[in-house]
Amino acid sequence: MAITRIYTKTGDNGTTSLVGGVKVSKTNPRIEAYGTVDELSAHLGMLAAWLKEGEDRELIIRTQRNLFTVCSYLATDKSKTPLSPSCMISEDETTLLEKKIDEINAAVPPQRSFILPGGSRESAIAHVCRTICRRAERRIFALGEIAELDKEVTHYVNRLSDYLFVLARKLNFDAGVEDEIWVK
Repeated sequence: MAITRIYTKTGDNGTTSLVGGVKVSKTNPRIEAYGTVDELSAHLGMLAAWLKEGEDRELIIRTQRNLFTVCSYLATDKSKTPLSPSCMISEDETTLLEKKIDEINAAVPPQRSFILPGGSRESAIAHVCRTICRRAERRIFALGEIAELDKEVTHYVNRLSDYLFVLARKLNFDAGVEDEIWVK
């Protein structure tokens, strides 16, 4: 499919179209949810640009693809448009994140205190991604208050923020940078 026009001018009046052509306000909770997921994906792209070739980078790019699926799901109002099977996130993707979380936790020193976001450049970016992921999760749950959502979407996004936290710790560890702990 070739995209020949980027601008449609249909958004000039504050509305946009969901999958299936349903018009909604640009402030609609559905738009807020998938817009925040899109923002997360853009920040993950920045993280991927700084990561060395390897498993971490590959999983971040895989995650971006998964988030595109999540966006497609969130952009579809199932009460008005049939949901395409390609818009569903697989439980296997959540399980993969859990496996990676466990692997990383076994490889880095135990966490004994709250950690301040930062450290290496890559870790700092992963922390930014984590906080955007948490916001996306809140937006998705807000949407869930007015629309039925598949539980796998919320499970995946919740696990993703956990993964990004431990990834940030791993990136600091790999760079030889100690996590900065919160001390009061």
